[in-house]
Amino acid sequence: MSNPELPHTLNPSSHPGPSNPSPSPHQPPQNDLRNLRNKVALVTGGGSGIGRATAIVLAERGAAVVVADINAEAAKEVAADLAARGLEAVSVAADVSDEEQIRRMTATAVTAFGGLDILHNNAALLSPDVLARDRSITEIDGELFARVLRVNVLGYTLSAKHAIPHMLARGGGVIVNTSSAAGIQAELVRPMYGTSKAAILGLTRSIATQYGKQGIRAVGVAPGVVLTPALSDNLTPEQQLGLTRHTLTPRVGTPEDIAYLVAFLASDEAGYITGTTISVDGGFTSHFATYCEELTAAELASVETRIVPPPVVAEGPLTQPAVR
Repeated sequence: MSNPELPHTLNPSSHPGPSNPSPSPHQPPQNDLRNLRNKVALVTGGGSGIGRATAIVLAERGAAVVVADINAEAAKEVAADLAARGLEAVSVAADVSDEEQIRRMTATAVTAFGGLDILHNNAALLSPDVLARDRSITEIDGELFARVLRVNVLGYTLSAKHAIPHMLARGGGVIVNTSSAAGIQAELVRPMYGTSKAAILGLTRSIATQYGKQGIRAVGVAPGVVLTPALSDNLTPEQQLGLTRHTLTPRVGTPEDIAYLVAFLASDEAGYITGTTISVDGGFTSHFATYCEELTAAELASVETRIVPPPVVAEGPLTQPAVR
């Protein structure tokens, strides 16, 4: 794997890490949109979709960001765009199914910025050929399922394994794991994906429990329907309407909806939140299954007229299913 792209103004000492990662409740942190200054963040799956949006928001909030992705060019493009805006970012190619690549990925943060404070575990195996074979329990291929778990579960676990020692050296840190609404409620398809995302709920609790007293928080985020531009291009208006009917908000989600929550959870303002998973799904998982049947014709018509398209965000080919 090639060396990461490092910015010319690199100065690891400029990111000393938090002197007090858990501020006293009697001294609440200031409300500052640059509230991640002096923090170093690592985002896996950062080349597109939710990961890309999160890398951008974290950098805008002041963090130095390592953009990691199996697609080296996509990661490099995100980091270059941030650097062109005067923000601190480097890229690294990493396949999170390979522990040696994970070790080098986390070491990149230390080499580039002097440490690591924030890990957003977001990479997932979402290739169309895998999703096409994730249909029924009786049709599961054991080797393919093992591959899904190696990326979606073991990849998160090993990333935390290699990140935690660096966080402990800085006095604490935050790990945010991307789960999914599919890990909370079952679908008629994708049992392998849903099972892998359900495992993230337990992993998040385990990390929080084992390392909370040492200043490390772990929180999960569970996105619902996240309509990326690429996904929007591949859904008919009827399909979009069907998804929106089950969402309590007037629109479905965007990658930025997830990114803003991750940025908050990574900040000191969220210092008392750990060991839980927060749904970011517009109420998708909050209501009775009969919700749509109970809507009146007028309400359904209102839903159809209130579909709000997501903001245009440039990204690569479709890599995400309807429910992230």
